[in-house]
Amino acid sequence: MNLELKEGHIYGLLGKNGAGKSTLLKNMAGLVYPVSGTIEVLHFDPCNREPALLQEISFIPEEFHLPAVKSASFVKSNASFYPKFDHQYFSELIHEFEIPIEQKLADMSYGQKKKYIISFGLASNTKIMIMDEPTNGLDIPSKVQFRKIMASAISDERCVVISTHQVRDLDNLIDAVILLDEHRVVLNADVNTITDRICFKKMHALDDQVLYAEPALGGFNTIQLNTLGEDSKLDLEILFNAVLQKKELITNLLNVTEDVERI
Repeated sequence: MNLELKEGHIYGLLGKNGAGKSTLLKNMAGLVYPVSGTIEVLHFDPCNREPALLQEISFIPEEFHLPAVKSASFVKSNASFYPKFDHQYFSELIHEFEIPIEQKLADMSYGQKKKYIISFGLASNTKIMIMDEPTNGLDIPSKVQFRKIMASAISDERCVVISTHQVRDLDNLIDAVILLDEHRVVLNADVNTITDRICFKKMHALDDQVLYAEPALGGFNTIQLNTLGEDSKLDLEILFNAVLQKKELITNLLNVTEDVERI
């Protein structure tokens, strides 16, 4: 796997179960170590788990545990590990997400716990933010809040990587797509490059210009060459399926080469 990520972007990390998404994220955070090859994050080897690096990484795992304490105790115990932790911003996020902080964290619903650790991670103001299935367990209003908050959280110095199967939750949020298949990077492109070279259309009938199509109500959802410079909205679900089924065709069109993990 050869991959380079840059600051100032929100990456959507996609792939089937077992493709290697969670393993990649844990390698970046220093939670597991590569069997071979090298990985560099902010000029550090995450395998060494140096405090100077860890204070710049917020990791929101898919599965997590929160202790039976109230928010104030949790913040007092953990915020000091992050020198740029913003207590005012954290309070604003708690209010925005409508999190009942008078409860002990362990007694909250799964969705409230998820919103709490997302809020803590964002308030930590780290340069690297890694999120594994962040919208799992969130209701529809909370997903809307999540997209709004994440859109305002990106900065020129922050790199955000979001792994998810809920691709519809990322359509209007990410600005770059990474797709893994069988532990390899088969697509790594920014959204503008994708929509400049291919377009996503709803059609009543198929023609020779269609590269990929899926049946839909009243016709087909398709991918075509963007020969006319049309402005179409990225459809992550269609793109994901097209790359998996017509990998060579789609990746060649996007001028993407397969195969480092360097941030």
